[in-house]
Amino acid sequence: MTVIRMDNVGIVVEDLDAAIHFFTELGLNLEGRMPVEGEWAGRVTGVRGQRVEIAMMRTPDGHSRLELSRFDAPAIAADHRTAPVNSLGYLRVMFAVADLDDTLVRLAPLGATVVDEVVNFQNIYRLCYIRGPEGILIGLAQPLDGNPSP
Repeated sequence: MTVIRMDNVGIVVEDLDAAIHFFTELGLNLEGRMPVEGEWAGRVTGVRGQRVEIAMMRTPDGHSRLELSRFDAPAIAADHRTAPVNSLGYLRVMFAVADLDDTLVRLAPLGATVVDEVVNFQNIYRLCYIRGPEGILIGLAQPLDGNPSP
């Protein structure tokens, strides 16, 4: 049996600096930032002639990473940032947080808005969806049993 682990989730953004700032405030750490281009990159993604700058963000526990990408070329093909949660292929990222209220207060000055409301899910989690930088959908869950991992 082959054992796999997820390496990262990727999100394409328009303003890489703002996205890095937002996810740093959320608690992720910037691992590195670099340009990605060349014939090999287009063969991997199917987007020939791409010039991309990526930033790799790591969760404090070291188990998960978020790859933020800004495409300089070619032009962006489609914009799904504000699609509703029931859109096919829509992506959201969920983070466990120790204090949901504090997290919302810290992210609000960076443009984060709660999609609808914070709810209590069966006395297991307090959770909500927020729109982060550029309308990216992010889930936040505060475990109510004190366990840091949902």
